[in-house]
Amino acid sequence: MAVVRALVAPRLAAAASTFAPLPGLRPLLPRGPASSPRAAFHASAPRPGARVALVLSGCGVYDGTELHEASAVLVHLSRGGAEVQIFAPNIPQMHVIDHTKGQPAESETRNVLTESARIARGKITDLAQLSAANHDAAIFPGGFGAAKNLSTFAVDGKDCKVNKDVERVLKDFHKAGKPIGLCCIAPVLAAKVLHGVEVTVGHEQEEGGKWPYAGTAEAIKAMGAKHCVKGVTISFQQLGTARAHVDQKNKVVSTPAFMCETALHHIHDGIGAMVTKVLELAQK
Repeated sequence: MAVVRALVAPRLAAAASTFAPLPGLRPLLPRGPASSPRAAFHASAPRPGARVALVLSGCGVYDGTELHEASAVLVHLSRGGAEVQIFAPNIPQMHVIDHTKGQPAESETRNVLTESARIARGKITDLAQLSAANHDAAIFPGGFGAAKNLSTFAVDGKDCKVNKDVERVLKDFHKAGKPIGLCCIAPVLAAKVLHGVEVTVGHEQEEGGKWPYAGTAEAIKAMGAKHCVKGVTISFQQLGTARAHVDQKNKVVSTPAFMCETALHHIHDGIGAMVTKVLELAQK
């Protein structure tokens, strides 16, 4: 054993020095909400790009942000060279859903900002601090949090109320002529706030369960917006904006995402089409 220790000890010491923190670097520790807007930006690429505000609604499809949608948005923004700052309102969730059962967890309460920080890897800012003057575009992923926490659409349908900061952000970006992107159920936010806007949540018939939330289209029309039918799965000949609708006049881009029961890569690609158009509009 003495021989083994003599052989192994120098290697362990070398390994320890290899992985020791470099001078000037702090250890990786959890951080709270970012204190300054610029500090909170996720650097996506070395070159300067559009400054995009990503607005989350919690963490988890049934009571917050749909994680796959948020991740897809971040991947496509990174690929497009954007600088991303992530926001969420500092409010309680409508309720907490046990995602293993699909049922409310009656004894639990959670905060939308705190839960959204999980997706943001700690780099999160209170939505109350979001100013259109500091950003070139805003994007809202879907998930039931958009209909439960950012608005009351899940309960009140066409008669819903939109969170005051969400309403302010939508109106401010619209007034400034800056593009807004929306996924999945999130287009109902724009439909309620921006009168006459054009959006898509996919198809208007359930089609045997492929579009389980097709009834949302009628609520969008009832709120005074125009619903445009768009698919998620497309042929090679339909590449481009076939997976996303672009309202050129209002600079609002939407895609159905998980409003459709389909494979994840189709959702990812549809979100990519939306992000690409948002970034293009941000440069005009």
